[in-house]
Amino acid sequence: MATQPPERSQPRRNTNDLQLVPTETPETLHERGFSTNPPDIGINYPEVGRPEDPVFPRNTSGRQISPADVEKGGQPVDFVTFTIGDPDNPHNWSRLYRWYVTIVVSVLVVCVAYGSAIVTGGLGLIEKKYHVSLEVATLTVSVMVCGFAVGPLLWSPLSEIIGRRPVYIISLALYTIFQIPCALSPNIGGLLACRFISGVFSSSGLSLAGGSIADIWNIEDRGMAIAFFAAAPYCGPVFGPIVCGWINIGSHRLDLFFWTNMAFAGAVMILKLRKETGDPNIITEQEKVKLSFEDIIRTNLVRPITMILTEPVLDLMCAYIVLIYAMLYGFFFAFPVVFGELYGFNDGQIGLMFIPILIGAGFALLVTPLMEKQFRRICESRAPTAEDRLIAALIGAPFIPIALFILGATSYKHIIWVGPASSGIAFGFGMVLCYYAVNNYIIDSYHKYAASALAAKVFLRSGGGAAFPLFTTQMYHRLGLQWASWLLAFLGVGMVFIPASLVGVPVDARRVGQSEELPYL
Repeated sequence: MATQPPERSQPRRNTNDLQLVPTETPETLHERGFSTNPPDIGINYPEVGRPEDPVFPRNTSGRQISPADVEKGGQPVDFVTFTIGDPDNPHNWSRLYRWYVTIVVSVLVVCVAYGSAIVTGGLGLIEKKYHVSLEVATLTVSVMVCGFAVGPLLWSPLSEIIGRRPVYIISLALYTIFQIPCALSPNIGGLLACRFISGVFSSSGLSLAGGSIADIWNIEDRGMAIAFFAAAPYCGPVFGPIVCGWINIGSHRLDLFFWTNMAFAGAVMILKLRKETGDPNIITEQEKVKLSFEDIIRTNLVRPITMILTEPVLDLMCAYIVLIYAMLYGFFFAFPVVFGELYGFNDGQIGLMFIPILIGAGFALLVTPLMEKQFRRICESRAPTAEDRLIAALIGAPFIPIALFILGATSYKHIIWVGPASSGIAFGFGMVLCYYAVNNYIIDSYHKYAASALAAKVFLRSGGGAAFPLFTTQMYHRLGLQWASWLLAFLGVGMVFIPASLVGVPVDARRVGQSEELPYL
């Protein structure tokens, strides 16, 4: 039988009205006879993916963790952690407040994604102002999405050193400021450079938001929050042509695109501001366990690339997401051909044709609670597996090619515009369900390597989103409205088999490429 824990001295002081109370530590648990991690470790100890993988080991650099350590300029250090039922533990926050945080983080992602597509509402203005071709004007979208791929390589390591919150504030402030040179750029070269830098600065939201949501939700409850997060990077760009198309019609001013985006980004930055106590002598055990620069580089730079090269299952799922994301950005240049050239719509009216995509995404968010209810039933009956998360993908995947077949079949002058516009409902529905399922699948498959796997996904996804706009308009002109859409539809049909092929695969077979421990990392 475990012995009673020894008496411990009371904390020496209160700081900023935060009372320091005795809590369990790895040492006291060991003294009480726990040779392994105690039950319900997820309450009092942070974890990465699984309860058996605590963030901090029993000792650090061969020394026992002790309040007697002296750090931070020679001052005594108080270690703090969460008590059972601690209201400061994010998992114990009220459900309402956790949803508030989730929505703020999702709005941040919407803001970032919206900024990438604002110029699609007025590519003609770029052509006219800078005297360039449509292909060059299209680069203003692609270079910012390229910034989305590069930025996480900077922000992820930095967040390991100074934390997520400062990274959010610093990067979002720089992104907001860089809308000024975008609006005032005297030439196309300056605009392209500023758009790329804006993509780098804003990408912190794309790379860190998932971790912020995971920190406040348990695995049984996080699915719906992940669904909102999944919708954000796909719905955000859709607002670009909707809003800026009418700005173009009303003012014919390119700079207003960036001023409105600056106001949006500034408002989101204010939502992200939080007061910090800032006492350097009160730290957590995670802060004690410092990662070396080599470890940070390996985790955030080398590991995602290595996983891309060595993990076939991850590559398949990323390829699926890349295709969907690329198709979304391709729509920004296909719709002007379909609705502008075929039906004679102006930029504002073309923007309205993206609303069905938002409607479809809304339908997907209505379905995800049913998916979560089914997942909870599975959790109650047996240990869940990563494949259980693919149910949503099996439902949503067929809607991607269906949407493109509808778009191609109805893109005729004698068919009312409602036909091709309705394709967006099916696309938005399938898009969000698939992304929701794949995100959860990757997290549950790779456990403590999930952050690296998701970073690999963001890198590849952004590459696809940057590439498709460069040839979409030309493809629709050369192949015609029908066959250009149907070509993408046939690609979508082939991709449907990716999630289907992973359902029912034995766990051991799946882990040929996804072992619990990845020795090469």
